[in-house]
Amino acid sequence: MVDVTKQIQQVFELQKKQQHVVKGTSAAERIQKLLKLKTAIRTHTPAILQALQQDLEKPSFEAVTTEVLGVIQEIDRFIANLEQWMQPVEVDTQSVGATAKIIWEPKGQCLIFSAWNFPFYLLFLPLIPAIGAGNVCILKPSEMAPATSRLATKIVREVFEESEVAIFEGGVDVAEALVALPFHHIFFTGSTSIGKHVMQAAAKHLASVTLELGGKCPVIIDEQVDLEKMTPRIAFGKYANAGQICLAPDYVFVKENQLEEFVQHVEAYVQRSYFENGQLTKTDMAKIINERNLQRLQGLLEDAVTRGAKVRFGGKIENGRIYPTLLTDVPLEAKIMQEEIFGPIMPVLTYTDLDEVIDYIGAKPKPLALYIFSDNQHVVDDVLARTTSGGATVNDVMRHMAEPNLPFGGINESGIGRYTGVYGFREFSHERGVLFQAPVGSNPMEEFARAPYKGKLETLMQRIN
Repeated sequence: MVDVTKQIQQVFELQKKQQHVVKGTSAAERIQKLLKLKTAIRTHTPAILQALQQDLEKPSFEAVTTEVLGVIQEIDRFIANLEQWMQPVEVDTQSVGATAKIIWEPKGQCLIFSAWNFPFYLLFLPLIPAIGAGNVCILKPSEMAPATSRLATKIVREVFEESEVAIFEGGVDVAEALVALPFHHIFFTGSTSIGKHVMQAAAKHLASVTLELGGKCPVIIDEQVDLEKMTPRIAFGKYANAGQICLAPDYVFVKENQLEEFVQHVEAYVQRSYFENGQLTKTDMAKIINERNLQRLQGLLEDAVTRGAKVRFGGKIENGRIYPTLLTDVPLEAKIMQEEIFGPIMPVLTYTDLDEVIDYIGAKPKPLALYIFSDNQHVVDDVLARTTSGGATVNDVMRHMAEPNLPFGGINESGIGRYTGVYGFREFSHERGVLFQAPVGSNPMEEFARAPYKGKLETLMQRIN
């Protein structure tokens, strides 16, 4: 570990010297770096899919759509817009004869931590705005996805000079060595508990942070909705990547008189999507990342059942997978209702009055996302007005994350900061306010504002009155 710590320190010092050079790069120069990264990703796509198969047994279709394409699309977005985003923004001034503008400067030395559930996407997606904003970076991939981590290291070292973008694999010891250094900005994706630790470490150096965390994302289904059409959207969001998505619907509220219809539609979706001849198809559903998380999910399931919850379908554990599961009659004190599930288990709760749903959600930590299904705009507006979440999607799930013109991020317990598109560029930039004062003598108030003040107070008080 001593050697790794020394290597990290050396690279940090190397980037410290280089950051001033990188700061001065043009949009065209930064775009060239992104183009080089894009080419490398395209070249290594078969290897990326193989690595994700090794780590998560992630279906190749899901791997392409949720890991590779998203990164390429974000690169294309920066290529198309970076020059415009980098332009100073002129603002109005109150000073006579003066002009003012906001200049976008890189924050400097950045540290990026990725998570294991989307180990490729969540490593490279924040790197794009970091590069676009003119920063130098050190990346820390998740050790829980070792195959993807190794490949990411290979790609980064092929594309970038170590003085601009470096990467270090490893576990907690490497992470601790990194957060101990005085970075200017830290971008972290992961659990709320570790996010708090990262924020504490950043505070020692007064570094800014972006924390992409999680939470229990609720779904509210109003009775004025076509359940048959809407249910597949909810079920897909819950069971894709075996539920290991920070934005996945965590639990569902449905009107009491629509419970059975909803359960039937979810089960029908699961059967046609993930089963063939009565057997779960490995090619369509990822595994749980490791035995520890598998046991955690099993414990949540067993606790819920012990307390009276009913397993309507699923519940089986086999070959590192939990079959898509739906629970009803779940007591609110069950552990599964107290922590983020992060697995393919869907608790379904019933309600009679929307007010009780809003009160329940409002009493909980602010979620990363909230999902409302209703054909009644009044209901939608009412729910949005009386709840808070990092983001929200109406009549679908997770879609707001894919919209580049919307900021993505959490609030309080579910995260701090925003990214994707221009919001990512701004997140990795310092907004430097600059005022250009007019020549001496052009502002009649200039002399008035200076000492001596004798005889001036009365004039000033007249302005107040």
